[in-house]
Amino acid sequence: MRILIGFSLIMALMAAMAGAEDETLLSGEIEHGGFGAPVVKFTELKDEFAVLVGGRGGWIINHSFSIGGAGYGLVNQDIDERIISTDTTLFLTMGYGGVEFEYIASSEKLMHMTISSLIGGGAIDYLAKSNSRDWDHHDYHSDNADAFFVFEPAINGELNVVEFFRIGAGVSYRFISGVETEELTDNDLSGLAANIMFKFGKF
Repeated sequence: MRILIGFSLIMALMAAMAGAEDETLLSGEIEHGGFGAPVVKFTELKDEFAVLVGGRGGWIINHSFSIGGAGYGLVNQDIDERIISTDTTLFLTMGYGGVEFEYIASSEKLMHMTISSLIGGGAIDYLAKSNSRDWDHHDYHSDNADAFFVFEPAINGELNVVEFFRIGAGVSYRFISGVETEELTDNDLSGLAANIMFKFGKF
């Protein structure tokens, strides 16, 4: 009798376990989307005004999360200028990029917020510009090139203009680590940025 009761309990437990659904991070039908966005960043590098231009893109999951990448490059050629001859000047160049994760709050609302984080790397170098017509900047080779790690969290507000287009603006903070040159430190390249972006896609 006890064997029969024990067997019945085991069978009941197995049936309950078989009927239970697996717990997952995302349940139910998953909706997919994607986006691409040109981005302009206004910031400071070594206490000088700087403009970075680049882009973002990603896969959107259930209108709430995105996984993708982003990359940016320094546009202006007047950061940390140094005269090395009567007609030749050095200027700082910089670029960085990496993988990006974003949370989108209430994507369906006209105005909503997003929180994102970029994790990756980048590099700096010095290039030369000259007034001489016979001079080519490829003739100059810098000994100050260096690579670095970057972590950049951001918070943005977005406006849904039409179904496939959104305008976003916000702020980010660039944490730079690993710069080892005589002229620059991590703090020279780290700092706040004001961002504006134009997102196109299926949201």
